[in-house]
Amino acid sequence: MSTHGTAEPIVVHAIINGKKIETQRQYTRENPVNPNEIVCHAPINTREEAIQAIEAAYDTFATWKNSTVDERVERMRRAIEKVRAAIPELSRLLTREHGKPLYDAEGEFAVSLMWMEFACDIAKDVLRDEVKEHEKGKTIISHDPVGVVSAITPWNYPISLSTIKIAPALLAGNTMVLKPSPFAPLAVTKVVELIAEQFPPGVLNIVHGEADVGVELTSHPKVAKIAFTGGTKTAKHIMKAASETIKKMTLELGGNDAAIILPSFDPSDKRAMRRLVISNFLTAGQICMIAKRVYVHGSLYDEFIAKYVEAANQWIRVGDPFDPDVTIGPVNNEGQVKHVQSLIDDAKQRGAEVIKLGRVLHPELFEQGYFMQPTLVLGCDYNDPIVVEEQFGPTVPILPFDDEEQVIALHNESIYGLTSSVWGKEEDAVRVARRLEAGTTMINTAAVQGLDVRFPFGGVKQSGVGREYGAEGILSYTDTHVINIPTQLELPYIPE
Repeated sequence: MSTHGTAEPIVVHAIINGKKIETQRQYTRENPVNPNEIVCHAPINTREEAIQAIEAAYDTFATWKNSTVDERVERMRRAIEKVRAAIPELSRLLTREHGKPLYDAEGEFAVSLMWMEFACDIAKDVLRDEVKEHEKGKTIISHDPVGVVSAITPWNYPISLSTIKIAPALLAGNTMVLKPSPFAPLAVTKVVELIAEQFPPGVLNIVHGEADVGVELTSHPKVAKIAFTGGTKTAKHIMKAASETIKKMTLELGGNDAAIILPSFDPSDKRAMRRLVISNFLTAGQICMIAKRVYVHGSLYDEFIAKYVEAANQWIRVGDPFDPDVTIGPVNNEGQVKHVQSLIDDAKQRGAEVIKLGRVLHPELFEQGYFMQPTLVLGCDYNDPIVVEEQFGPTVPILPFDDEEQVIALHNESIYGLTSSVWGKEEDAVRVARRLEAGTTMINTAAVQGLDVRFPFGGVKQSGVGREYGAEGILSYTDTHVINIPTQLELPYIPE
């Protein structure tokens, strides 16, 4: 029996120019714990409504861009407090629609507000004009807002991956139209409502819908920038759509992030092993920056596997996400379950050993929901699909390697390069880290545990374009405008 019971479905709406929009068509979002329970009804907006939202944002930008940074920061801080006060309710909504345990939902809100507050703290300094006086005169470098931003966000961390875009875009003086994933539309819409109420109508808009809405948000000529987090395949379509009008883009895409365990790592370090297990299975493995493949030096392999299984069995408890003893809830949706299971089945057919990890605390829920018991996969080939593809679910392959050159090559041959982690003595780990092709490499930790919102985050290769977080995450929503005031107005080499 679920500890949170059931509730009446909640209806959410699009918000265009400060007004909630009623739609003729809606879709439903089920509870991953109990797919027969409807959590919310969300609108299926039309292409015309997407255009209305873009037009509203475009018209509002004409005045909003002239607001002061102080005003923007003041409004954003009010929005932060509104969201903070609503976390007890919003985190429960997020858990019901997403499936992540309540502690994980609350943690997502904590990271989101941490970033929004940091962005407010640094916005004035980051966006301040730079004035340089020199022998040829004076130069002013300003950071101007780009215009209308289309933000398209995924379901795995819907709050964090929306606020990572909303805060810098609005603080820089832009306006925005945001489209969330249909697999987690409820909590993020409530958050957008709270933030939008603190800004003039039209500054922050939200629409839901199908492919035609997404196409409009990525191709409309009045959209100046696209901020997208999601799959690499979708990003390729977005880049094509945006190319007609040469839009700015920040793309945070897929990853097949590797954890590299060096000979100097101590498998008997229980805290480190716990960090590694969490880096594989937090949010049921549905995090872009989670460690999705583990390479262990051959000298440690047998001991490492034994200690890893021990640590995993201690931490992993699968069940009702509202149960405080549960560490892993269901997978978000049925399609993702099928994808992950297909990779596991393929590995078995290729001769791999699959080891179930942890305990199932609520067998009756496990059978009815989108649950998967986390698994460890051993005996894979380096080129097996479960190794080279992004699983985005609660399974992880562990493979041995012989030396640094081999494991660096195994890491770098991937088409992805979002994050990576190296485990061992700092000197050894940093030496290897410097040779890895990744946007971020963490030492003796991985995934969310090693995230720092003060510094830029993003991928290389097919894991993305641009950076979020840090000062760079704000400047990415601006155009650099150089104003030159030379004292020498004639060039000596041009004849009179």
